[in-house]
Amino acid sequence: MFTSTGSNGLYKAPLSKSLLLVPSAISILLTLLFQHYQKFFTYNLQAIKEDFQIWRLVCGRTICLDLKDTFCSSLLIYNFRIFERRYGSRKFSSFLLGAWMLSALFDLLLVEIAEYIFGITINSLPSGFLGPVFALFVPFYSSIPRVQVTQVLGHFSITNKTLVYILGLQLLTSGSYIWILALSGLVSGICYNSSILKVHRILCVPSWVAKIFSWTLEPIFSSAEPTNEVRVGMGATVDIQRQQRMELLDRQIMMSQVAQMRRQRQQQGGMINWNRLFPPLRHRHNANYQDHHPSEQDTPPPTEVSEEQVARLMEMGFSRGDALEALRASNNDLNVATNFLLQH
Repeated sequence: MFTSTGSNGLYKAPLSKSLLLVPSAISILLTLLFQHYQKFFTYNLQAIKEDFQIWRLVCGRTICLDLKDTFCSSLLIYNFRIFERRYGSRKFSSFLLGAWMLSALFDLLLVEIAEYIFGITINSLPSGFLGPVFALFVPFYSSIPRVQVTQVLGHFSITNKTLVYILGLQLLTSGSYIWILALSGLVSGICYNSSILKVHRILCVPSWVAKIFSWTLEPIFSSAEPTNEVRVGMGATVDIQRQQRMELLDRQIMMSQVAQMRRQRQQQGGMINWNRLFPPLRHRHNANYQDHHPSEQDTPPPTEVSEEQVARLMEMGFSRGDALEALRASNNDLNVATNFLLQH
């Protein structure tokens, strides 16, 4: 379970798809076939500051020359595509544009600080779309719910976000001066996400530019809406997979309820009412369930689903059927329903 941001592919994420395909393809071509053109894509700070070669700033901060950085950044962009689904392509592109421009400024500032304090002369930095990628960790940390998946050695929790952070750490340690890009990206993400000095209003994509790109590029990079259930098996295989998904949701809801009850116990004192944690979380129409619950009068009525919450989940790119199923199973808990849909 690597991804924590859904399995609906790149549906409603054309910008993320273009960032995955175009820079990666150029990076592979430069590495395998056109090595003599790599000099035009180096992030050469000396040429930018002394010779005012601004085009190097654009090329050097867009295309990775290291295939390891290309692979890691592509996986991170794929995981962060949920923000384009949630906020729309224009707002997502405005965040990337603002983070790109702010991180470029912070890159030059951090290089000057390192030279002034430590006497380190840095003439070039790792190339690639790394500043905005590190900036996306800020909304990822603050807005994506954290769900514990398991524990290692009884003390270290593994959550649905752990592997994304490990991938970011792998990218951070891939170069000698990449920490400068990471720090500038995180600072720019904090500035843009917290609306410091109203930068989100200044560094944004105009509506007319967004319309032009939606007319020209969106049809090229758009993806078809996924089906409600992909048939990856036949017969019993599909039933087993559906049952496993339902059991996984039940375990996650159980863990969420236990954590909530523990917090209430710490705040108010007293014993945990464990009976609240073990009623069936959803009505399953199968033989085993009917054996244990023969009376239909004991079956709880189906939970009424809020259309507003269904609409919010559909804005993230999920189908109406999946949204209804997750909200009913989670008793209208939007966070738990979102976590389940994001991981399947």
